[in-house]
Amino acid sequence: MPHLHCLQRTLALPLAALLTVLALSAQAQEGAAVAAPTMGTAAVGTGASGSQLSTPASAQQAAPGGRAAPAPNAPGNASSNTPTGTGDADAPAESTSGTPQALRRAPTHSQFQQFVKESTGLMLPMYGSELFEATQTYSADAALPPPADYILGPGDEVQMQVWGAVDLAGRYVIDRNGQIVLPKVGAFTLAGVPVRELEAVLRRQLAKVFTNFELNANMGRLRSIQIYVVGQAQQPGTFKVSSLSTLVSALFASGGPTANGSMRNIQLKRSGQTVTTLDLYDFIAKGDKGRDLPLQSGDVIVIPPVGPRVAVTGAYDHAAIYELKTSSSTVGDILSLGGGVPSLASTSKALLERIAPASTPPRQVQDITLDADGLRLPLRDGDVLTMLGISPAFANAVTLQGTVAAPLRYRWFEGMRILDLIPERDALITGDYYKRKNLLVQNADAAQDAGRGVASRVRGLADEINWEYAVIERLNRDTLSTELIPFNLGKAVLGRDPAHNLPLRAGDVVTILSQKDLRLPQDRQTRLVRVEGEVAAPGVYQTLPGETLPQLIQRIGGLTPQAYVFGVELNRESVRTRQQENLEILIRRLEAQAQAQGSSVIANLSSENAAQAQAIQQQQQAQLRSQIQRLKTFRSNGRLALELSTDVRSLAGLPDLALEDGDRVLVPSAPGFVAAFGSVNNENVFIYKPGKTVGDVMKSAGLTEDAEADQSFVLRADGSIIARRDRGGLFGGGFESIEVMPGDTVVVPAQIDRESRYNFVTRAVKDWTQIFSNFGLGIAALKTIKSL
Repeated sequence: MPHLHCLQRTLALPLAALLTVLALSAQAQEGAAVAAPTMGTAAVGTGASGSQLSTPASAQQAAPGGRAAPAPNAPGNASSNTPTGTGDADAPAESTSGTPQALRRAPTHSQFQQFVKESTGLMLPMYGSELFEATQTYSADAALPPPADYILGPGDEVQMQVWGAVDLAGRYVIDRNGQIVLPKVGAFTLAGVPVRELEAVLRRQLAKVFTNFELNANMGRLRSIQIYVVGQAQQPGTFKVSSLSTLVSALFASGGPTANGSMRNIQLKRSGQTVTTLDLYDFIAKGDKGRDLPLQSGDVIVIPPVGPRVAVTGAYDHAAIYELKTSSSTVGDILSLGGGVPSLASTSKALLERIAPASTPPRQVQDITLDADGLRLPLRDGDVLTMLGISPAFANAVTLQGTVAAPLRYRWFEGMRILDLIPERDALITGDYYKRKNLLVQNADAAQDAGRGVASRVRGLADEINWEYAVIERLNRDTLSTELIPFNLGKAVLGRDPAHNLPLRAGDVVTILSQKDLRLPQDRQTRLVRVEGEVAAPGVYQTLPGETLPQLIQRIGGLTPQAYVFGVELNRESVRTRQQENLEILIRRLEAQAQAQGSSVIANLSSENAAQAQAIQQQQQAQLRSQIQRLKTFRSNGRLALELSTDVRSLAGLPDLALEDGDRVLVPSAPGFVAAFGSVNNENVFIYKPGKTVGDVMKSAGLTEDAEADQSFVLRADGSIIARRDRGGLFGGGFESIEVMPGDTVVVPAQIDRESRYNFVTRAVKDWTQIFSNFGLGIAALKTIKSL
């Protein structure tokens, strides 16, 4: 309680009486604060400086005996030498609302902004308004030392250290009379002293009493000052700001001018006189703070209504509403605020919308240029300047695109032709080719699997050129339509044929196509065929135009002695795609039938045992969905049924079938067995013997009670199917007499009318042979279906 005891000694009052006086004083101040007008100062403490201090009622505490205790920061003796800080200079500026930086924004858009929006469709901002969106950024930094010309005043704190013949250290606050009091020295005035002269003044005062001493003095906490912001401000009112504040920082503290406030004629008034007039455009565009003066307590900042305004939009980076400083402001003056005429704006033409009150209607449009004369054109209040962008057209360029090394725009010159644009073949090798090629040795897994992926890697490594067709796109200036001028790229680049080395014009677009862009005739396509099994040289081969299966095998060395020609397997991608489509159609039909069956069962449920019947129906539906999901996992193999003669033994017996890209040929060795599958007692493979018939196999396997013998068929090793119903003979005798071949499979389906777990699928298919002929599914799929 150092302040309290000092006050007690000064007033010679008992401690209890002193507490009563302070409590009454605090209550009086609280009442005065409540009754204060709206323009009163904010609640900011000033410590022992003698300036007003307002304490919120919530901070007051009850003293013993029901008396109110004094506020923690109650003012002490104005001439006290006890070190005391004000705390004002460290706090942000506060307004009459008592809420720092929580600005009540004025209406954001002016009538002129609405007028411009109706004309251009754009709500343009006021130039410089974005700077006031973060006002705290521009508040005065009280942690910085005051400048040398800073003038001391009441509330400033001086830190002083004296050593030598006398030791003295302390913090001294200049009182309301502008003085401080030093022990043995007394009171003397520091108000009005510049910081640069502080030590000299202190040294003179101490030298009157002491000798042989050294002295160091600097500023502690700085005082706050009270200013007024009036006019077209976002938050007009009274502010307490740091004594280091300037006109600009105070404007930021108040939120800056409104949309209807001037940024070019802001006035600072002091003692009824205009001290300076600030043009914020000079500060924003040039960083000029020549008219940004330090503030003093009682200063008034006046923001008058905005002056004449113009709008700049279009090909301009700083499209906004600008205020004209004088009636002689020109187009160049306004554009210079944003760096001048941008390089992307056309200087040959700009549009100026102007209000001419004497005309009817009063609005007019003028064409102006942005050359030296046009930039000197004076602007008027209400003008809207629209800057046009430059044309994106190139005056001397041709474009090369497509399957090329560098798809770019190239310089066009008089007499330029195709060979000038594509001088060599390397210009048609894409950069991705080398990237993909380099990755072949950077991926260890890919390097190990290189043998299995030869065909796919060859197809994807290089983008093969369509040498027969390339095209020039040219704009017809007369009809403004695009013309296509085709030419033979191979004859132009490879053959150097003058007839196809076409002349080019500025603006042409030359497109080089790959073989993937257009489907070419078979003899021009690259066809890669994989040949495996019992051939002289298994591998991946590029076929010749029109080359057939036996011709390719003969070209690579023919068959080995172990080759089983009847079992040659040819898988083709186009066939696999069609088979897979058929399988997906079947699955969709099954899903529809399952849903219809479920709906029919539910509709026919009787009231008796309805719950049990419904549970059974739900279980069956779940099984059906499981079967359909299993079918969705099947993938067609794309095998072609070659329908070979059973006595085929050489390449001459193979069909003259032209090969396609992606074909896979497998020549197996002769198997030594035949198989039986389906509703047979012995579902197994049996040793093949020449002359064995279908009947022999069925007899060896044995038919079950539910076997549907009339639906039996043979899945032959060449991929073809022989069904019982397709063979003559009474009771199918002709079918049972068919001689089986090595690798054949005899299939005996179950009766459809007997409910089994997989009959739902067979009822929908109607014919087991469709599973193999239409869907491209093998014996493995047949076994899977049976397990459903």
